[in-house]
Amino acid sequence: MGGSPHVTADTASPDFILNEDYRRKQKNILVLVSGNGSNLQALIDAELAGRFSVSTGGQSGVSGSITAVISDRSGAYALERAGTAGIPALPEEPNIGLSKAEQRNCLSDRLLYRARKHQADIIVMAGFLSILQGEILREYENRIINLHPSLLPKYGGPGMYGSKVHKAVLAAGEKESGCTVHLVDEGTDTGPIILQRKVPVLPEDTAESLAERIHREEHIAIVDAVVLMLNKL
Repeated sequence: MGGSPHVTADTASPDFILNEDYRRKQKNILVLVSGNGSNLQALIDAELAGRFSVSTGGQSGVSGSITAVISDRSGAYALERAGTAGIPALPEEPNIGLSKAEQRNCLSDRLLYRARKHQADIIVMAGFLSILQGEILREYENRIINLHPSLLPKYGGPGMYGSKVHKAVLAAGEKESGCTVHLVDEGTDTGPIILQRKVPVLPEDTAESLAERIHREEHIAIVDAVVLMLNKL
């Protein structure tokens, strides 16, 4: 492949409904992960670079800090990344002895407990494969964001993640793909879009090469989305 593909970014402005209880200057970010954690690393690097210190009107605004990282896979390398950065890293795996619906409810309730304990203001699903439901969605309405590797609403929904998305994009003959950061609601990949980043699909692309190109944009998108969220708090 010759040269770098042109990349475009689209940003939407969903309405955030926030309570006055969340007007503290220091904003705590809880990151949920499942795998390698390259997007988590992008968030860690952004915080170290001062990206999460947000000024408004020339005055000091809010400052975001990653206060904990939780994985639904105990062996996820993302937990090691968090530990190296000095961030509390916690495994919270689904209980495989329960039905799928019960697993989701139980895990969601445990994550809500952790979010409360760490006084999380924002929850970031950065490659987190479990589906949230129940009270956590109500208590953190408009404060949970998810990163998805397609241009939603295309190629979203149950079972659409990772290489499955990229294979579907190629099979459909799409000319472009990308990633989306959206607010999490009770559906799967159905919440209001915060921003998207686009890349072309090249004739010689495989699922792996397309994924690699999109990963680079994910690292930008997830950081930009957190900055937008901090500006709304």
